Amino acid sequence: MQRKRLKPLRRFANGTILIVGMLVIAFASAACRNSPDSYSGPVESITIGTAPLESSELLYVAEDQRFFSANGLSVTIRGYDTGASAHNGLLKGEVDIAVPAEYPLIGSAFEKDPVRAIASIDKVQYFYLIGRKDRGIGNISDLKGKKIGVARKTIAEFYLGRFLELRGMNIGQVTLVDVSVSKSEDAITSGDINAIMSRPPQIFAIQERLGVNAVTWPAQSGQALYAIMIGRNDWIAEHPEPVKRLLISLAQAEEYVIRHPTEAKAILKKKLSLTDDYVNGVWPENQFSLSLDQSLIIALEDEARWMISNNLTGEKTVPDFLGHVYLDGLTRVKPSAVNIIR
Repeated sequence: MQRKRLKPLRRFANGTILIVGMLVIAFASAACRNSPDSYSGPVESITIGTAPLESSELLYVAEDQRFFSANGLSVTIRGYDTGASAHNGLLKGEVDIAVPAEYPLIGSAFEKDPVRAIASIDKVQYFYLIGRKDRGIGNISDLKGKKIGVARKTIAEFYLGRFLELRGMNIGQVTLVDVSVSKSEDAITSGDINAIMSRPPQIFAIQERLGVNAVTWPAQSGQALYAIMIGRNDWIAEHPEPVKRLLISLAQAEEYVIRHPTEAKAILKKKLSLTDDYVNGVWPENQFSLSLDQSLIIALEDEARWMISNNLTGEKTVPDFLGHVYLDGLTRVKPSAVNIIR
């Protein structure tokens, strides 16, 4: 009797093993199709222009971990002094994709340049306003009538203007001096100006040199800076699959940063020749992730209105920024990261 009972049990066990085996094969096949090693088509070349900043961390990780090459891409990262310079390089045809802050996209929208944002790869709060106490600056109200250095026609000027407006002042009550971020340390430590709007790494050097003579305020008023990838419309239309594979590579880089933060920090440190203290200091200020958020559209509209009200453009109407965002690519790769209202 026991032998008769064992036969169906064996058949059940054998059947279960067979089903499990088939499921394992199916899952393995799916994993293989989705793994970076599965791509076997032609290699596409993409040139990306970006400033050497931590906001491009996902690019550096994807390059270091060979996610680009595994997805059939030959990516060249071209360095520019600033994100705005990279954006200008895009308009000149020097690169296929640029990575500036969102601010240059507003100028392109006003000028009706045929470009679109492909995705945000970082959200960061790293602009600070530093004043000199020996120039009578101890409180924010002391900034009235003072000479403040800022990179004109960049997002730094917007942040300064918004910082003052939220505290009952306006940008007309200070004297603006056009100072590039790279020269901000020398400009304020030499005494040519009374305060400076800047970001890391210059901020750390300024604070060290001024010592107790420095007074520092976070200057973005809670509004994140978006590091966005921008491409020309014609290039995007001709390269939808390479754009998809680029986004897949960056999604893999995002996952790597989440799972291996220590290794990701080491990649950033090596790529930009940074110190451990610097990397650890700026790391919490960044959100390295792929996204196309409604908050990006809100920021673009807010900054466009500010440009109009301060006569920084001849246009009088806020552009429709939906026409300057490419949704299809990220929707195909990471639909949960796209929440722009259409």
